[in-house]
Amino acid sequence: MRIFERVGYKAIVGIFLGVLIAAGCGQQTAGGPPQGGPPEVAVITIQPQPIATTTELAGRTKAHQIAEVRPQVGGIVQRRLFTEGADVKAGQVLYQIDPATYQAAFDNARAALARSEANLPAIRLRAERVKELLADKAVSQQDYDDASAALKQAEADVQYWKATVENARINLKYTSVTAPISGRIGRSSVTEGALVSAQQPSSLATIQRLDPMYVDVPQSTTDLLRLRRSAEEGHLNSNGAKQKKVGLILDDGRTYPLEGTLQFRDVTVDPTTGSVILRAVFPNPKGILLPGMYVRAVVQEGVHKQAILVPQQGVSRDPKGNPLVLVVDKEGKVQQRMITTDRAIGDQWLVSSGLAAGDQVIVEGMQKARPGATVKTVPFVAENENNAGRAKDAAAPAADKSGR
Repeated sequence: MRIFERVGYKAIVGIFLGVLIAAGCGQQTAGGPPQGGPPEVAVITIQPQPIATTTELAGRTKAHQIAEVRPQVGGIVQRRLFTEGADVKAGQVLYQIDPATYQAAFDNARAALARSEANLPAIRLRAERVKELLADKAVSQQDYDDASAALKQAEADVQYWKATVENARINLKYTSVTAPISGRIGRSSVTEGALVSAQQPSSLATIQRLDPMYVDVPQSTTDLLRLRRSAEEGHLNSNGAKQKKVGLILDDGRTYPLEGTLQFRDVTVDPTTGSVILRAVFPNPKGILLPGMYVRAVVQEGVHKQAILVPQQGVSRDPKGNPLVLVVDKEGKVQQRMITTDRAIGDQWLVSSGLAAGDQVIVEGMQKARPGATVKTVPFVAENENNAGRAKDAAAPAADKSGR
């Protein structure tokens, strides 16, 4: 009896274990593929395409023209005839220096000129009469020479006083200090009653032309040589019509609405920074740009004719920091491939070597893939495309309701 009970107990336990195993197998069959199948990875197929590349370079704005206003004659400033910070026109009177002494010098020079011109006709007639008498030998040669010399001296005196009058007139004109260029004038360094002198080291004010505006940005010689090498190898076309167009990002992160033009690249390398200066010209009709502002210029480098782009999430690095990717070959096996990256473009890497057209690069599921293993590939769908699909699906029922 005890033996029967033991045998019955073991049978019941065996049946219970068999039911549990069968249920587990049924759940595995209904829930997904059996264990041991190839893992699934998302891949992109490399397709070279033309890509326009840009670079952001930090720089500062600079006025298109700068003129320091200085007096050309000395004297007391009687009036200041402009508003600080206002726009002025070329030739506009800015300061009036006391003209009294210069007016007197001008009047004195004119009077001296008039006296010399009054004496000249008599001296000329005397020289002509002496010349006629010399022909009849009525006067000596010495008398003729003296008369000719007196005539030439009188004519020279007239020319001297004419030059003196012109010099006095210029000095009198310089008592009105005018704007040499059109632009915006800054603060005045002198007030009415101040004594100024010609060629003084400090300026009275500074005028800057703000439309258009220069933007000077430094570019390292390393980038310059890299671009030149890419152009020589035929990977980069830097002679397009848009290569001289430059964008601008302001200090607060906003994009400047007007596009600039690359004017020139300096030929001298700064020994302290190892860079050259790029100068761009931007229109500034509303005066948004001011001299000395910190900006970032978006410079067009060129067009890569056969650019290869790989999402950054599909690129890993070895212990030495070298970039690598996992590629699925034609047999469905994973291979590790070393690559060379040029630069980041958005959320992608621009690959210069290591990949070719048609290669399948694993982007998602890299943790399940090992070199030499067999995998199942599906197309990779970017996150923004997924979001766009979800938004479209969500909008479809609303459209149906409104259509009804």
